[in-house]
Amino acid sequence: QVQVVESGGGLVQAGGSLRLSCTASGRPGVTYGMGWFRQAPGKEREFVAHIPWSGSPTHYADSVKGRFTISRDGAKNTVYLEMNSLKPEDTAVYYCAAGEYAPAWRYAERAGYDYWGQGTQVTVSS
Repeated sequence: QVQVVESGGGLVQAGGSLRLSCTASGRPGVTYGMGWFRQAPGKEREFVAHIPWSGSPTHYADSVKGRFTISRDGAKNTVYLEMNSLKPEDTAVYYCAAGEYAPAWRYAERAGYDYWGQGTQVTVSS
């Protein structure tokens, strides 16, 4: 069984930075495409960033482009989301997801991933 575990959330002031980490484990020899989504209270879960198993190309939501950077640790199933210039509207629960069987071209949709983490809270104060 595949497990996806996020870490690194917290409280930060507007303009600050946070780094989220995520590891997918459970199937030796399998490398996953990985993505980050977020869900604010009362809103739908939305795509944030994606990195394929090869490491490139990466994709971002327009709302975070230029501020957030997704990266991965070589061929390992550990990915990072470096978040800079944070805004109060970035406040949400951030979810990491891993895709193995799902169609990779659907990276901006929940259907593009097979396994999900429990989420980590990011709160940006104004």
